[in-house]
Amino acid sequence: MASSLQHLLNEQGFEKGKSLKNPRDFKAPDESIQLPIYICHGRKSSETSNHKDDKTITRKGSSVFLSKRVSKLKPEEPAIDESAIKAVISLLSGYIGRFIKDETFREMIKEKCRSCLSKLKADNRVVMDIELGIESIDKLVLDRDNKLEGRMKLVKNSIKLLSIVAPLNGSTCRVPDSHLSVCARLYLSIVYKLEKNDRLSAWHLLQVFCDSVFLARTHFFPDLWDHFFLPHLLHLKVWYHKELELLCNSNNAPKETKLKALSKLYNEQMDMGTAKFAMYYKEWLKVGAKVPPVPTVPLPSSSSYGSSRRQSSDSYQSVFVATAERQSMLLDRRIRASIDVCRLEDEEIYIMVILESIIHVSETLQDKTRTHRRSSSCQIYSTPRTELLPETRKSGRFRLFTCRTRPTGCLVKGKIVVGNNSMRMLDNVDLPLSDLSKVIATVCSSDILSDCEIAIRVMTKAWLDSHGDPAIEAALTKPPVVEAILEVLFASNDDEILELAISILAEFADRSELNRQIILNSDPQLKVFLKLLRNSSIFLKAAVLLYLLKPKAKHLILPEWIPLSLRVLEFGVHLQTLFTVKCSPRVAAFYVLDQLLTGFNEDRNLENACQLVSIGGLSLLIRNVEIGGFLERKKVVLIISCCIRADGSCRNYLADELNLASLIELIIVNRKNSNGSVIALIIELLCLNRRTLITKFLNDLLNGWGGLNTMHILLAYLKKAVPEERPMVAALLLQLDLLGDPLRCSVYREEAVEAIIESLDCEKCNGKIQEQSAKALTMLGGRFSHTGEATTETWLLKQASFHESLGDAFHMKDIGDNFWHEEEEEIDNWRRKAAMALLESGNKRFLAALSNSMAKGIPSLARASLVTIAWMSRFLNSVRDKDFQVTASSILGPQLVESSNSDRVLEERVLASFSLQQITKRCGDIFKASHCQSLRVQPVHL
Repeated sequence: MASSLQHLLNEQGFEKGKSLKNPRDFKAPDESIQLPIYICHGRKSSETSNHKDDKTITRKGSSVFLSKRVSKLKPEEPAIDESAIKAVISLLSGYIGRFIKDETFREMIKEKCRSCLSKLKADNRVVMDIELGIESIDKLVLDRDNKLEGRMKLVKNSIKLLSIVAPLNGSTCRVPDSHLSVCARLYLSIVYKLEKNDRLSAWHLLQVFCDSVFLARTHFFPDLWDHFFLPHLLHLKVWYHKELELLCNSNNAPKETKLKALSKLYNEQMDMGTAKFAMYYKEWLKVGAKVPPVPTVPLPSSSSYGSSRRQSSDSYQSVFVATAERQSMLLDRRIRASIDVCRLEDEEIYIMVILESIIHVSETLQDKTRTHRRSSSCQIYSTPRTELLPETRKSGRFRLFTCRTRPTGCLVKGKIVVGNNSMRMLDNVDLPLSDLSKVIATVCSSDILSDCEIAIRVMTKAWLDSHGDPAIEAALTKPPVVEAILEVLFASNDDEILELAISILAEFADRSELNRQIILNSDPQLKVFLKLLRNSSIFLKAAVLLYLLKPKAKHLILPEWIPLSLRVLEFGVHLQTLFTVKCSPRVAAFYVLDQLLTGFNEDRNLENACQLVSIGGLSLLIRNVEIGGFLERKKVVLIISCCIRADGSCRNYLADELNLASLIELIIVNRKNSNGSVIALIIELLCLNRRTLITKFLNDLLNGWGGLNTMHILLAYLKKAVPEERPMVAALLLQLDLLGDPLRCSVYREEAVEAIIESLDCEKCNGKIQEQSAKALTMLGGRFSHTGEATTETWLLKQASFHESLGDAFHMKDIGDNFWHEEEEEIDNWRRKAAMALLESGNKRFLAALSNSMAKGIPSLARASLVTIAWMSRFLNSVRDKDFQVTASSILGPQLVESSNSDRVLEERVLASFSLQQITKRCGDIFKASHCQSLRVQPVHL
């Protein structure tokens, strides 16, 4: 679209003395961009302008399809649009790529394969081949730093072994070979993904749905099937639930037999449809492939499972089945429409079309009583709105526009002539307020969409010519008028009209809070904006309008908001101009995401963050850490932190992919504002499940930004940080310092330890500071699960032979046996260095602070202090000062004895006794001589 709509209007004939051109002659500049599969993808208008007059646009719901498309196809189909193919490949290979980076997903897949192979004989040659292939791929995933020659050998062996099993038919060891084939195809998909051959990876994943449909869609990949295949087969699901309801309400027997038969028929039909579409998309992946015919999956016959119904069922057969078949045909037609994305303008990639169709089917089935209204090809349905002003309510829903055009006549006498869907401006340009009132009456009352679209043009011109005249603004911002404009936005598919309407609403919203509330009250669930954000031509401008309205979380209750917001974030690079309003769509995306992740209750916030992670939003956020202004990048950091809190298992991926130099830059670039969110994210990323990974992360962080020393940056930040931030910053600085020689004196270490000691002073520090101090001590423990939860206490209890209530709380399942010893050595080495640094730099002041925190701190700090003493007690004799052991035992002994009393919780008693045992072992006779008379340790019975 043109950057300035005023310029657009001038080109269209709104200048004085000029006649209006045919709006269909307007050509937008080429701003096409390649979109992922879940995003609409409009074609260049210049490529199809010669065919526009041949199109008949049929509206239903919020979707659009072209009624004359099939008959106009050429005998020789062109190749499929490359962007659509890339989108399919990206979706499928991206899904299987989770195996490489998501440890939870990897374990789930391995477990499902084991369950398939468990019934087979272990000595069977076929089983041995597939197990060897799987083992080779696991080695490739776990050891990606292997030499190229070794990797190539493993890859070739894996492909060779799995290729033997993949094409098998029949059965092996009385188990269908489809089970073996699924596992083989699955791991072939993984190995090709490892070698970055995404096309072959996607092909093998689709083949899984061909070889064993039921197993693939119900056992292995139900989530992928729901998103990728189910939209094509929704009519089957609707049919099944209706048949099930009729059977359950029937008094005829036997119900159980018929229910089983119905379920069997439904699953068979679903399997057949899934296999058809899997084969269909496999055709897409052939190089230079032509457009294949879209598969048809008819509804099963009700008599196939022996259904006998009462007479009332006849009405269902005549009404519902016909409706369901129409919906199925509608789906097929819209799918075919999406295939022509390379030939016609305003077309959308198939996922968006199907999504709209699903919404339309759902709304239609919920509102069947309205089927007697106008022809289905001319209706636009909407859900009821519940918060409209009384004077603006129209039967509780948006209007139903007809497809009729008004006979040639005067809409505004003497000024505007309507004929053949075109509008011509006569010599008189200035529009009197009385004539504007007639235009407003038309847009508010007419059921003819073309008239309303013309009225939008006239209203827009009147507004631009008025230069903000309060009288014109008052006339155009009345609730009925705003609602009418929204109704046209919901109904129209003319991008020019949509942009004009969006722009004039943006002007109103930017001028006053009252106007914003009027717009929000007219569409409280933002259904119009959902429709506009799916439009690949004007979704960025719609996002700007949405941002100007500042909707709250209560307006954003539908799950579609997260993928739509990510889409705006990805493509909203350039500033958008809506008349006099200029705004970046990225700002709008960040605002909506912030509302979605922080505006609800905690459970809903976490659920939304998990959805963002599950649809691949992290990769987009990672890219945005490096681009844009400081405030935008800071927003990205906050959103990523929300994602980590919701799904801690994504830490490893983020630690690998995030540009740490960009995070350091964010700490530097704006010292006036608090950068606590950046520090908090870095600290969250440090909670990795392997110490070797933590060390690697710290080394990467140490490289700094722009030649500046990271530790110097953090030291400067530590001195200016608010008290609540100091404990965590100090713990981070200390870990970076300990990458060097722990025996060498360091100003960074001294400052960090001093800050930690100060934060442990319970008499001076409030609850928030103590809470952060507890987290800092926990982080120094150095042990975390794959979700980022601290496991140091669990490990210590295990060392103390305490197993009660632990269950499976501490296992190294997420670390292979080959890495166990290396990991334990790394953790032990880290703890030794950390203990020496804290004890030598903090000396008795640090021990006294820990003892004091145990006695006077909040529960979380008291527990963290006890755990810290427990793991540090092993290294008391490592301190070079020989008198330190006496000091340590005299400071810690009394409080540890107090914590081992029977009135304390069992875990605390175990940890206290374990610490006393370690101190006794390390300090020997020194401790016994000092405390044998004064201390009597209570035994702990395990």
